[in-house]
Amino acid sequence: MTGLPFEGLRVLDLSRLLPGGFCSLLLADFGADVIKVEDTGMGDYIRWSPPAFEGAEETAKSALFLSLNRNKRSVRIDLKSDAGREVLLKLVEDADVVLESFRPGVLDRLGVGYEVMRARNPRIVYCAITGYGLTGPNVHRSGHDMNYLGLNGVLALGGEQGGAPVQAGAQIADLGGGALMGLFGILAALRERDRSGEGQLVDASMFDGALSWLAMVTARVFAAGEAPRRGSEMLSGSLLCYRPYECADGWVTLGALEPKFFAAWANGVGRPDLIEKQFERPGSEAHAQVEEIFKTRTRAEWAAFADEHDCCLEPVLEVEEALDSELVKAREMVIEFEQPGAGTVKGLGFPVKLSRTPGAVRRGGPALGEHTEEVLREAGYDDDAIAALLDSGAVAAAAASATGDTFLAQ
Repeated sequence: MTGLPFEGLRVLDLSRLLPGGFCSLLLADFGADVIKVEDTGMGDYIRWSPPAFEGAEETAKSALFLSLNRNKRSVRIDLKSDAGREVLLKLVEDADVVLESFRPGVLDRLGVGYEVMRARNPRIVYCAITGYGLTGPNVHRSGHDMNYLGLNGVLALGGEQGGAPVQAGAQIADLGGGALMGLFGILAALRERDRSGEGQLVDASMFDGALSWLAMVTARVFAAGEAPRRGSEMLSGSLLCYRPYECADGWVTLGALEPKFFAAWANGVGRPDLIEKQFERPGSEAHAQVEEIFKTRTRAEWAAFADEHDCCLEPVLEVEEALDSELVKAREMVIEFEQPGAGTVKGLGFPVKLSRTPGAVRRGGPALGEHTEEVLREAGYDDDAIAALLDSGAVAAAAASATGDTFLAQ
């Protein structure tokens, strides 16, 4: 096996919680040296979120933390101090990427914003994952996933006609709009740097990124002046052939959008007369008949039916059922890795499979500040300089637990 794809790439990750953590996780899983830059207090908030893997180091036992932070190293720096800021800028000199997710202007006010970093390292790719972007009227507004989806139209389209908007089971804006778009921006900037030799600023807005997922919906608005509404969208529940249905012991999904698939379903249940009703709306007589048909069989019986009739029909699994399914096992989407103190723990696998250089878990999640001294030595600090920084509180080493104020407020 050759080296991992991002081997040799150094990332300073100043982000906390989900969007930035997931973005840098993908980089770390495929070989990047991701250094979590945390404060000298409690560090990344998610370190303290239950449940926990017993036996693991106190600051690295949260299951939520480990789900996002394997393969990373941790340093603790006080960015409120002059010496701490200088340490960060020293690390920037040898970094390829800086990732942060604070409100716009926070790092600038501390004196370590993009322009200052660029002056120290013109090749740096600086990615800011924010709610509403670095420009525009909402620059300084607080927000979370649901707020962004509410403002960009995504939330309005989920649910039944006349009913309440339905929140998705996953964080669409955080992950799809922020983490993945941020990662795309980073990789695009790195590719361009190969030609120009210069880094640049990546402005990844969760609002923008999730809005881009409405590409096909907005195309109809632009071209025909349509007004999409909840329950009326073809792929959001307005057709009887493309909806979830309640069955005898749960729910199943019928995704028979193409006529051949719906015909296979209708013929399979002995109702060829329904074929011409494929595109009728919920609430119609045909829809009521389809609902009653689905209630006559269990999820397992419908799964067996789908094995015999190729009609895009699958059960709705609970999360724990999905994780234990043959499909998840075959795709290696649950993996095990060693977490110091806790032994073998489970996590989700790599969502992208590469044939020659697949992702790998090289280390478990880091304890808070576990690698502070190691990283400082790599940056050229000798033992005396490191000791002085530790004594001054500009940096902090590993600690069994940590409390106190965090260095940045979002």
